[in-house]
Amino acid sequence: MPPSIEIAVLLLGVLTLETRRSASALHIQQAFASPNQTNNFVVDPVSRKVYLATVNTVYQLNGTLILEVEKRTGPVEDNLLCHAPQLPQAPCEHPKSLTDNYNKLLKLDREQGVVVVCGSVYQGFCELRKMENISEIAVEFPPQGEKTVFPSMLNIAANHPNASTVGLILKSHGGNTRLLVGATYTGAGTQFFPKNHSKEDLRFENTPEIAIRSLNIKDLSHLFTYDINPSEDNVFKIKQEVKTKNKLNFVHAFIQKSYSYIAFNNDAKTGHKESQPNSILARICLDTENPRKSSGSESKKLTESYIQMPLQCGFNGNIYNRLLSVYPAEIHTDEGQGPTDRKSALCAFKFGDIEEEIRQGRWNCSNSPSSDVQVLDSVIQGSGAACILKGNLVLQSEQLDCGAAHLQHPLALRRSLRAIPLIEYPGLSSVSVDNVHNHTVVFLGTSNGRLRKWKLKLPASEAVHHIMTFDPNDRNFLYLMTSHHMLRVRVAECDQWKSCSDCLGAGDAHCGWCTLENRCTIQKECAQGLLARSWISMGEGPQQCPSMTLTPPEISISDVGILINGSVPDLVGSRVECEYGPGVSTAVTVHLDYGPAQIQTCPLLPRENYQPIPPGTDHLTVSVAIKVNGTSVVSGSFIIYDFTHLLSQLSTVKCSGVTLSTNQWSQVYHLNLRRRGFFSGRREDIFVDSPQPMKVEVYNCGVGSSDCSQCWGREDQGHLCGWCENSCKPRDDCQPIRAQCPAPEIHKIFPLRGPVEGGTLLTIEGRNLGRRAGAVKVSIGDVPCVLLPELYTVSVELVCVTGRSEYDRTDIVQVNVDQSGMGTSKESFSYLLLSMEPRKGSRAGGTRVTIMGEHLDIGSEVRVKVNNTEKCTITEKTDETIECTMPPALQVNTESVTVCVEFENLPCQSAELSTTYTYEKNPIISFIHPKKSYLSGGRTITVTGQGFDLVQSVTMQVLGIGETVSKQMNCYSPFSSDYDEPEEEEEETHKGQFLLEYVEDPQFFTANKEKLIKHHPGEPLTLIINVSDTAETGSSDYSVFLSFQVQVGNFRHTIAKVQLGGSELAIVVSIVVCCVLLLLCTVALVVYCTKSRRAERYWQKTLLQMEEMESQIREEIRKGFAELQTDMTDLTKELNRSQGIPFLEYKQFVTRTFFPKMCSDYEKSLVQPVYENDALGPRALPETHPLLQDWPPTQLRPNIEEGITLFSTLLNNKHFLITFVHALEQQKDFAVRDRCSLASLLTIALHGKLEYYTSIMKDLLVDLIDASASKNPKLMLRRTESVVEKMLTNWMSICMYSYLKETVGEPFFLLLCAIKQQINKGSIDAITGKARYTLNEEWLLRENIEAKPQNINVSFQGCGMDSLSVRVMNTDTICQVKEKIIEAFYKNLPFSQWPRAEDVDLEWFDSGSNSKLLQDLDNSSLMEDGRKKLNTVFHYQVCIVKDLDTEKYVHLVLPHDELMETKRSHRQSHRKKVLPEIYLTRLLSTKGTLQKFLDDLFQAILSIPPDRPPLAVKYFFDFLEEQADKRGITDPDTLHIWKTNSLPLRFWVNILKNPQFVFDIDKTDHMDACLSVIAQAFIDACSISDLQLGKDSPTNKLLYAKEIPEYKKRVQCYYQQIQEMAPLSEQEMNAHLAEESRKYRNEFNTNLALTEIYKYAKRYRNQVVNALESNPTARRTQLHHKFEQVIALVEDNIYECCSEA
Repeated sequence: MPPSIEIAVLLLGVLTLETRRSASALHIQQAFASPNQTNNFVVDPVSRKVYLATVNTVYQLNGTLILEVEKRTGPVEDNLLCHAPQLPQAPCEHPKSLTDNYNKLLKLDREQGVVVVCGSVYQGFCELRKMENISEIAVEFPPQGEKTVFPSMLNIAANHPNASTVGLILKSHGGNTRLLVGATYTGAGTQFFPKNHSKEDLRFENTPEIAIRSLNIKDLSHLFTYDINPSEDNVFKIKQEVKTKNKLNFVHAFIQKSYSYIAFNNDAKTGHKESQPNSILARICLDTENPRKSSGSESKKLTESYIQMPLQCGFNGNIYNRLLSVYPAEIHTDEGQGPTDRKSALCAFKFGDIEEEIRQGRWNCSNSPSSDVQVLDSVIQGSGAACILKGNLVLQSEQLDCGAAHLQHPLALRRSLRAIPLIEYPGLSSVSVDNVHNHTVVFLGTSNGRLRKWKLKLPASEAVHHIMTFDPNDRNFLYLMTSHHMLRVRVAECDQWKSCSDCLGAGDAHCGWCTLENRCTIQKECAQGLLARSWISMGEGPQQCPSMTLTPPEISISDVGILINGSVPDLVGSRVECEYGPGVSTAVTVHLDYGPAQIQTCPLLPRENYQPIPPGTDHLTVSVAIKVNGTSVVSGSFIIYDFTHLLSQLSTVKCSGVTLSTNQWSQVYHLNLRRRGFFSGRREDIFVDSPQPMKVEVYNCGVGSSDCSQCWGREDQGHLCGWCENSCKPRDDCQPIRAQCPAPEIHKIFPLRGPVEGGTLLTIEGRNLGRRAGAVKVSIGDVPCVLLPELYTVSVELVCVTGRSEYDRTDIVQVNVDQSGMGTSKESFSYLLLSMEPRKGSRAGGTRVTIMGEHLDIGSEVRVKVNNTEKCTITEKTDETIECTMPPALQVNTESVTVCVEFENLPCQSAELSTTYTYEKNPIISFIHPKKSYLSGGRTITVTGQGFDLVQSVTMQVLGIGETVSKQMNCYSPFSSDYDEPEEEEEETHKGQFLLEYVEDPQFFTANKEKLIKHHPGEPLTLIINVSDTAETGSSDYSVFLSFQVQVGNFRHTIAKVQLGGSELAIVVSIVVCCVLLLLCTVALVVYCTKSRRAERYWQKTLLQMEEMESQIREEIRKGFAELQTDMTDLTKELNRSQGIPFLEYKQFVTRTFFPKMCSDYEKSLVQPVYENDALGPRALPETHPLLQDWPPTQLRPNIEEGITLFSTLLNNKHFLITFVHALEQQKDFAVRDRCSLASLLTIALHGKLEYYTSIMKDLLVDLIDASASKNPKLMLRRTESVVEKMLTNWMSICMYSYLKETVGEPFFLLLCAIKQQINKGSIDAITGKARYTLNEEWLLRENIEAKPQNINVSFQGCGMDSLSVRVMNTDTICQVKEKIIEAFYKNLPFSQWPRAEDVDLEWFDSGSNSKLLQDLDNSSLMEDGRKKLNTVFHYQVCIVKDLDTEKYVHLVLPHDELMETKRSHRQSHRKKVLPEIYLTRLLSTKGTLQKFLDDLFQAILSIPPDRPPLAVKYFFDFLEEQADKRGITDPDTLHIWKTNSLPLRFWVNILKNPQFVFDIDKTDHMDACLSVIAQAFIDACSISDLQLGKDSPTNKLLYAKEIPEYKKRVQCYYQQIQEMAPLSEQEMNAHLAEESRKYRNEFNTNLALTEIYKYAKRYRNQVVNALESNPTARRTQLHHKFEQVIALVEDNIYECCSEA
């Protein structure tokens, strides 16, 4: 027996044909009929309950399909564009309608006692129902009042009836239940998405195609979520831009070993070439086994272990390229192949081959990259780069099976796994496999409703569902489902075989021969089937059937005994006898010493007991049977000869060497049988049968049988032909014989139209149109078409008579042939309806009517009948109209008649084909006017009468002239060539005949008979025309033209011509107008000359002023240009110094960032500046912060310490902390500064567990995103108004500190130094802070202050350094000089160690060794505009001693309030008049000097160093993209704004504006103003909106307007580079965060942070307790009691503790 091999049996199909042989006819044991279409079913293996899901209903049946429970699930009010109503606060603006609920997923979870029922309504919503009663909900989801519900928790299955869904219930290694779901994408862009002019896609655009979801009913907050654990990746999502190329249609999902397999078709590849198969098998590794480590190993990532491979069934162009059904089973290797004709096929793929291909593919991806394996980076959301060579990498077996950290991307094998079809057959739809007695039994369901093992006819030819299930308690029964039935089928009907050879030769592995019962049964039904040789299986073969061996087989009548050898079971202890006939038996002697073939001896009956030998024969056949316990086990016969009789007649004649053949359809031969006469002594032939010849028909199957139906149709003529190997052959040459023919093919139908009452002869031409007329049925849609047998041509043509249709319609023609299926026409046949216009006419007939309808040009003959007697003459016929002329009425009084269109010689019997027509009285003409006309004709004749509305056309004919004029009742008299007496017409005036008299044409002439008349335009013209008229013409008949032509009818006569004369008045008027215009021009010229001279004098004066101002501006610009060219070089030289960068320590950076000085009152109370005295006076030390100091052990009492410890434990509980934060944020008096303070304190308290802190931050951010997504998502993270936003700022500060210090710190510090140096190069007003060089317009010194640099030699006592040369400006105040001196001496030390300027004195020694203490204000200070002027370096060179008494001071310029005065002093009057705006060019000078340093800083911020990539940025940006996907946010601008608000605006802008957070430096107000301009430029660069700048825009935005577009490109490139970085797993990020926590462990006083947090908890105690009690999870874990315990421990001593501190 060959070994069994695990194999996945896959059913595929698209091309034709047949199985090996038919086995037993199976029997339906029980059936359950559903009124609605069935969708899914599942069988409980323990209780044998069957759960059946149909459209709008779920049923619970027992094992025999008896209904137990029924529950309606639809229809419901729904809309595909609406969220599920279970989603809180999700209104829908689209109208809802009753929608059928198609079941998409039905899965059984016995451990939790629930049935998962997912429908197509409510965006694929799932319910959990009770197993014991499916009508009851087991778990209400979402829970009542639950607000944290996301669409991803509700959108599970496909939301369209035709979209596929598969699922699996599995266990993770931690015992948690998971639900694997694969669902077809049905979002925008697919055929499933409604075309309603809406761009909303609430369903699947951001739902993964494959997801592993939580199914733990004890954790409802995560039920159905696929974000189960931050370290897991449980989704397989196709990118939106390639969804059209990856249309996944899921077929089946199953588990084999520790793998989950998903089989699907990629419908986007349908119709592609052979190299791109669309049948795909995907595999995912599952952690369903025990954990490998005791420390809780995590689940496999879906995308890490996901790998897919294409499957190909067939070779050499005969490819089955669509997967239909899948069944994993054990199959033996001796399975034979089926025939080669094809339409659908069964292929088998070994799991061993699949696993080997996967291992080889993963190995190739790392060691030998090729085109055979690819990373799905262009398909799967968030996947990585392509396969790359990683050197001699040794992969472990588990890594080859399920991937690893370096193989964490989804892979796709490009090379197909191929298999040869085992079975091929048309229309297969499902497969199920069983292993019976070491034989593989395959059950195949078909699309036309047959279960083949082979044959079972199911109800109404309903297609078999692709999933079939064996009865878990008895595999002799199979559950299967059709479109409207649930069936329980017995897998074998063995009792139809009556003999052992038939039973074992039927090829049914379930059936065997029950020897002692002498019947064919399954082994279970054989009473002693388990005994050896009692039940013979198919595998043992027919040769093992019990048989007899008679010794001897031919017995003479004189013999006395017989030996019988039978292959039967051990018969010891059984009653055995030989039976020779009813009631005649003898006892058997059993011999046991001859082995298993037991020998029995039967005594022979006496001769008189046998029947006599018939006369004329020499022997007698005697039957004998062996009976065991009264049952016949084996039978046989022997012959008794009587040699006394001789047979004297021949009974059989055999002719050899005779062959009859033909090349025609058939040929008749005449034969007779003759015998040569030896016995009569004559050599004449004697006729044995008859002297008349016998007719023998010889036929050739290969002639005239071009298709299967023609071949088998010859059976009616007695021709035994069969169709095999695509040709017609004798049946003896066709093995096996398959009587079924392919489905009919219709090539042509005509005519294409007919009347609705039928009767049209419809001719159909095609192929395989049946083998006989009785087996063919024709219909047009559901209207039958009666076949005419006399016009039937086998297989190729048939003619039928169309039936009556209830309404006009167009439908295809269907031909249904018994045992072959149904064929449909490509063309359609149309039925006709009609209408008619006009619906009335005259009794005289001749009215043209138009019959309108559809498909009127139909059938072989069309007639229009009036009253079923008269014929309406057809003049024109088209597809939509028939025009005909009505006949006259037969009777005078005829009114309404019936007009009907008749087709095909059929009388009119249908109201749809008839209409009513009314005959009315003929038109009557009473008289005509006038009754005279001119010879020229053309006169209007008015006809008066009745019934003119029936007239379609009018003609007027004058007898004797022969002209006819057609007008609508206004007739013009025709022209007459002569003037004779008018001919009198017939006197019958009722026929419209009247007398018309012709007279001479009229004569026209003026009163004076002049031919030329002069006339001036504008003057009235009166003309008197005399007429000589004999035809009584009225005035309305005349027409007068300009040349005085008079027209009457067709007669036109010219009377006179008109000559127009001139006008003297017009000349006079023209002269007057010209004179007036000349006078006006003279006056205008004089005025212009006067104005021009005055304007020229004013222009000369203005020009002089402009030249003076222009000279000043030119000088200023020249200086600015020179500065711009030289400052950059000078500044770079000055910055080339060897001082270190004074970075603050991490703990100081954290406290300054978390608690900025003007952020909250809390910070002011905590920051404690410390000073120490030295030789130079008090010197400020770095700020100390209580959070950086250790808490003395005596500061906390034991109960307080215990309470704080317990509180710390609570804060490390995610449910408590999130509930705690939400509870505080809901309080109105919990201000923004409190939120910032709480966030910073939480960051300090959880600094040692940054992984946990990150997960808390993510959960809170998810809540924030949900809140903002429903409003305006673009506003999210714009401000810091919540706890989580400040937590994000702190998190970014922690994660980016190393990157800031190592990458950005140096260019940032150089920029700060450059700003300071550039400001100090020019004059700086000590009072207002305005300077010559700045970036901020508000801080620009808008005066031309002459300042010169001076080098002074300075010696600093106690500094330990020699004297230095310090560069100062002669306009510097004494304090400014001291600051420059201190910077020169202490530049290599942090600013916190510098002395203050007010703590040192500056003493000046002149050349004569005289000294003077220099001060900003002394008795030598000057007064200017009522203010004391601060002393400068230049001042002490010109000393004027004067006593000053004022409290107002001035340095270089007046303060802003004095400038606003309406009148300036005399000092203003003698200054030069200069526009202050000309000094704005100094902003450009400063910008150009600093540009290189600014570019270096932005480049450092917006670049990714290969050795130090910003992991936190990548991790957080991926998190934002994931959240946007989950909520259907596809706007790229929204995602850009989120990223900008979270990193550039939240972190970098904060650092740019506050360098004191990073460095130990002095940030002056002026430097802060310059940094604000730089920060604004950085903000504009990160913005997505274009800057709308104009001449009125602020200079702070205009200054960098040119550079902003380039900076924008850098930002976009930076975001793109971050997106293209390799995905950062949760493990990698957690490792990075753990390292950050480890580096700065014990840096902060967490007890103080916890105590400060506790103060908030105490303040809002009741609100926090209420929130914990309302949270189910918190209530279940007793968190509110633990919180009360903390309060109880700390409450009594917390105030005393604070007072001691």
